[in-house]
Order: sequence, then C-alpha cells, then structure tokens
Amino acid sequence: MKIGAIQIDIALGKPEENRQRVEVKVMEAAKKGAEVIILPEMWNTGYALTKLDNISDVDGQPTTGFLSDLAGRLNVDIIGGSISNKVGDRFYNHAMVINNHGSLVYIYDKIHLIKLMNEHRFITGGSRADVFSLRDTTWGLIICYDLRFPELSRKLALKGAEILVVPAEWPKVRLHHWRSLLIARAIENQQYVIAVNRVGQDDQNIFAGHSMVIDPLGDILYEAGEEEETIIMDINVEKVAEVRDFIPVFKDRHPDCY
Repeated sequence: MKIGAIQIDIALGKPEENRQRVEVKVMEAAKKGAEVIILPEMWNTGYALTKLDNISDVDGQPTTGFLSDLAGRLNVDIIGGSISNKVGDRFYNHAMVINNHGSLVYIYDKIHLIKLMNEHRFITGGSRADVFSLRDTTWGLIICYDLRFPELSRKLALKGAEILVVPAEWPKVRLHHWRSLLIARAIENQQYVIAVNRVGQDDQNIFAGHSMVIDPLGDILYEAGEEEETIIMDINVEKVAEVRDFIPVFKDRHPDCY
C-alpha cells in the first residue's frame, strides 16, 4: 500500500486558501501513486479559535463534499486529518475518512483537548473512538494531544488496528515528546504509526513538522524535516502480523492484573 502524508503550512483563519492548497497537494500525491492520502490537524482554519463562528465548517460542509469529490475523481482514499466543525451550537476538532468512491466511512471528534492552546475553551471533546477499514486494512485514528494518552491507542490496537494515524499541530518546542511518543505507540502496539504534522507558525506557536512513518518494531522508515513536504512511501501491512507473532505482546497481556 502506498501512503501519501501531506505536511503543509496552514493559513490561519483562511479556509478557502487552505482548501486550494490541499487540492494541489492531494493531486500531486495521487500523481505520484499514493493510494491513501493523509492530511494534518485543523487544516481548514488552523487554531483561529476566536473566529470559528465565521470560518468553521457546519455539519462537515463544505469539507466533506470537497474531499469526497477529490477522492472519487482521483481514485484515492483520503484520511482528512481534522477540521474545525460546528454542530448545533458546539465546535469540534473533527476528523473524516473518505474512500476512493467518495463515500464517508468514518468520523472522529478529538477526545483530549489541550489547555496549552486554549482548545478546551472553544472546542467540545468527543466521546468515542473506533477502528475503520480501508483497502482490506484496519486503521485507527487519534488527533495530536490524544497521543499522550496510551490507553486510547491501545484500545484501537486491541480492536485490530494495524495502522495508527496521527494528524497534528504539534509545536517545535516539544519535538522530543512528539518523536518519543510516536515511537512508543508503534512499539507497544506493534503497528505502523503514520504521523502527519503541520509546519509554519501562528500567533502563539512554531510548529515542528517531522511527520513520520514508523514500522511495528518502532523503526523510523521516514522522517520529514521542518518545511512543506509530502511523504510518499510503500508499507507492507503483513509485517504487523509477523511482529505480533514474533513478540506476542497481546497474547501475553494480563489485563486482570492492571
């Protein structure tokens, strides 16, 4: 399976400009053979939290339609990172997954909200996470700060996730945490981790980039730098079962003791 992970800068509070940028990058990744294309966190607006009432999606639109059209037209699956999305009178950090037929197959609202970025003052946290299927593979998805809560990733692994996707706006000042936690999630759950971070800066943060593809043994297959870049990489999902058979962590668990 060929993955395309799109590491981009985000224009703060400018959803139309960001959609134009994403369309170009997704088309470029598809031309290079990517079958599943992954975007970063809150790519439609960035963390322009005080302006969400005027710039956020409403009930997933227009982004669902935009990504569905792209996916169907290019015959690619799109894991749409996450966007700001208004439902009723509440805002969510909202992820959507679109298959290559343009159909919405999974949604997830970020559960853990980061107080360091005042997210909790404007965003409502989600309450459920599950796995989803693309190309005969079982996937899990968490968003940015969720990475610091290993129980969530383990839950998805126990439900069969072979690949964990982590879209993020992770700041450069905590780059060491980003790299270490991603590697740990891959090792402890014996799964691929594909992490897609943004680059650039907003009013409060410089963002780290360093999007990564990590294999089920915790080896870094590719790590981006701190500029815009699209990772195009083949991964062999069969390696997940091989690693889990070789070191049977899941069979050796004693959850009754935890």
